[in-house]
Amino acid sequence: MTPKPARGLKPTPRATALRWLALRALALATLLATWQAVVTFEVWPPVLVPSPGAVWHQFVVTSTVHDGARGYGGHLLIEHLAVSLRRIGLGTGYAVLFGIPLGLAIGLVRPLAVVLEPAVTFLRTLPPLAYLSLLVIWFGIDEQPKVWLLLIAALPPVAAATAAAVRGVPRDLVEAARALGSGRASLLSGVMLPAALPEILTGVRIAVGIAYTSVVAAETINGVPGIGGMIRDAQRYNATAVVIVGIITIGLSGLALDGLLKAAERALVPWRGRA
Repeated sequence: MTPKPARGLKPTPRATALRWLALRALALATLLATWQAVVTFEVWPPVLVPSPGAVWHQFVVTSTVHDGARGYGGHLLIEHLAVSLRRIGLGTGYAVLFGIPLGLAIGLVRPLAVVLEPAVTFLRTLPPLAYLSLLVIWFGIDEQPKVWLLLIAALPPVAAATAAAVRGVPRDLVEAARALGSGRASLLSGVMLPAALPEILTGVRIAVGIAYTSVVAAETINGVPGIGGMIRDAQRYNATAVVIVGIITIGLSGLALDGLLKAAERALVPWRGRA
């Protein structure tokens, strides 16, 4: 008997990864081709929409020492990015440090929730530029107002996610731990926090994203060096290609950091998503 051809064979993970990679490459190529076509047919003036080649040229210029000038504003692109990432790291780090205990207080202590939850919601609805001027009045134009702005922007999602997560811990799990003799401290550290950790990590990822979207606002005042400050400075001189370089840099670094956070989440909560 002749063997029947195999049917319904699933592609290997490597083949699937290559397929998705090819799809992303095709999408990127289509985007670049469309962008170049818009420039070629002069749909908008080059000062508004520079060509991909012009943006690449500015990427090289801002990343190197050229004609005696160092990058943009005396700093290389990687240095601008490093300063912004430091500010984002400090802001989100403090947001996690204070946001998780705040969320636990809101989620576990009803009287505190009545007082603190509206305050967290109030902060969450404020756009960063709304309180930047006040922070500058309080702290000046150096690093403090920038870190405070990112902290205030990133804290509400961490606190809200933590509060919702601890409230959502199954009561059966809590009662079983109590029946086994768990006290308040062991119940919190050994049962409630591990059960709430997946949602807390989701809140942290959201907070990092919000800090990224707020970094340009944070660096509006005296933001150079800084990727947001570079963008704001280039905007004053209609250096659109530099602005696009900064935007792409923020986006790519954000994707890389989000990938790292996803990897940390998989390592810390490997059971998430499994039945």
